[in-house]
Amino acid sequence: MEDLVKKPMPETPPRALFLFLFFLFLLFVSWFTGKTRKMQHQQRENNHLPLPPSPPALPIIGHLHLVGSLPHVSLRSLARKYGPDMMLLRLGAARTLVVSSLRGAEAVLRTHDHILASRPSSVVSDILTYGSSDMAFAPYGEYWRQVRKLVTTHMLSVKKVQSFRSAAMEEVSLVMAKINEVATTDGTVDMRELLSLFANDMGCRIVSGKFFLKDGQSKLFRDLTNDTSRLLGGFNVEEYFPGLARVGVFKRAVCAQAERVRNRWADLLDKVIDDHVSKDKSTFDHEDGDFVDILLTFQHEYDLTREHMKAILIDVFAGATDTSANALEFTLAELMRKPRVMGKLQAEVRSNVPQGQEIVSEINVNNMAYLRAVIKESLRLYPIAPLLAPHLAMDDCNIDGYMVPAGTRVMVNAWAIARDSSLWEDAEEFIPERFTDEGSAMHVNFKGNDFQFLPFGAGRRMCPGMNLGIANVELMLANLMYHFDWELPLGVEREDIDMTAVFGLTMRRKEKLLLIPKSWM
Repeated sequence: MEDLVKKPMPETPPRALFLFLFFLFLLFVSWFTGKTRKMQHQQRENNHLPLPPSPPALPIIGHLHLVGSLPHVSLRSLARKYGPDMMLLRLGAARTLVVSSLRGAEAVLRTHDHILASRPSSVVSDILTYGSSDMAFAPYGEYWRQVRKLVTTHMLSVKKVQSFRSAAMEEVSLVMAKINEVATTDGTVDMRELLSLFANDMGCRIVSGKFFLKDGQSKLFRDLTNDTSRLLGGFNVEEYFPGLARVGVFKRAVCAQAERVRNRWADLLDKVIDDHVSKDKSTFDHEDGDFVDILLTFQHEYDLTREHMKAILIDVFAGATDTSANALEFTLAELMRKPRVMGKLQAEVRSNVPQGQEIVSEINVNNMAYLRAVIKESLRLYPIAPLLAPHLAMDDCNIDGYMVPAGTRVMVNAWAIARDSSLWEDAEEFIPERFTDEGSAMHVNFKGNDFQFLPFGAGRRMCPGMNLGIANVELMLANLMYHFDWELPLGVEREDIDMTAVFGLTMRRKEKLLLIPKSWM
C-alpha cells in the first residue's frame, strides 16, 4: 500500500540549486566589480604616467623637420640623444612612438603585441587596396585574421613555396643564359635590371601562372609595383596631415595618383582573374595552382569579393618582387667589396654541386651554410624594410613605466637595432662569419624570436612571405656564384662601390650595380 501513496514532488527549483546559483551570481558580481575597480585604478595610474622622452618640437609640423631623406638614420641619431628604447615624436598631426633597441622592440612586438597589432589608417593604402582590404595594411580584426589565415595556410606555406621550385629553376636558368651571352662578349651587366626582371617574372608566375608572361605584359606589373612602392613608401605629408589629402591641391596630387595606379592594377588583375574563372574547374587542383587559382577556390569559404582578391594580389605581388631584387643587389655589392668573402662563398657553392650539373638546385643549397650566413649578414646591414611597417596602439598602453596613448603610431627601427654596437661586434662591418658555427650570432635567425635581427618583423604582423623570399634569394645567389666570376668595369675600384641607400616602402641602393661576368665553366 505504501507504494501506492504518492510521494511529494521535489521543490522546483531545489533550494540547494537556488542557493548555488545565487552564490555564483555573487561571485560574478564580486569579480566584475573587482575587475572594474582594477581597470579604473589602472586608468588612473596610466593618466599619471609620464609620456616617453621627446625632442623639442615646432608648431604644426612637430618633429617632421628632424626626419631627413634617410629616416632610419636620422631617427637613430635622435634616439641616441632622447630615448634609445623609446622616443615619442609628433609628426604633423600624428603621435609616433619610435623604438630603436632590442628591449623596446620586444616590448612592442611581443609583450604588448596584442594592443599594438593594428595599422594606422592611410589615405593612399585605402585607395590602392580598396579600403585597406589587403593583409599588410588592414586594421587588426576578424577580417585581417581570416586573410592572414588564407595567405599563410594556402598561399605562402612551406609546402606551397616548394611547389614553385620548378618555376624558380626555369627563371634562374633564363637569367644564367642572359648573363652567359654577355660573358661571351666581355660586356657589362646591369645587375639591378636583371635581378628586377627575375623577381618580376617570378612574381608573375606565382600570381598568375604564365598568363602575363606569354602576353608580354610582365613589364606592366613591374612598372605598377614601382609606382605602388613610391606612393606607399616614405614619409608622405598625407600620412601626417590626413585632412589635407582630401582637399584642394593635395587631393588632386595624392588621391588622383593613387586612383590612377589602382585602376591600372584593376585592368590587369581583372584580366587574369577572368581568364582563371573561365578554366575547367573539374581538373583543377589548388595545391598546384597559382595564387589566383587559390583565391578563386576559397573565395566563398572566406567570403572574398573581387576587390578583396585584387587587394591581396597587389600585396603579394609587391612583396614578391622589390624585396628579393633589392636584397640580392645589396648582397652582390658587398661581395664585390669583399673578395675574400666572395671567394669563400664560391668555393662552398662549387664544392656542393656535382660535376656536369647545369643549375644549382634547392637540394644543393640546403648544404650551403656559408651562403645562408652571407644572406643573413646582408639582411642585417641592409634590411629591405629598415623601419618596419607602422603599428597602431588600439588602447592605452603602459610600456616600461611610460604611457603610450591609444591612437599612437609605433615605428620599430630595425636598421638601428641591427647596427647596435652593444648587440653586434663590429656592427658596421660585413662579416658573415658571425652567423656560422664559430660566430657569436650562430643561433640568431630571422623567424621573429631574436629581436636584435628583424628583417621580416615579428609578432602578429610579421611578414608571411619569408619562406618564399629567402628561397628565391638563396637559389639565385648560389647560381650567380656557381656559374661566373665577377669583375668591376674598367676604372672602378672596390672601394668606389657606393652602398648609399634610397628610403622607401623597400630600401634599395642609390647607384646601379654594373658588373662584368666571366664564365667559370
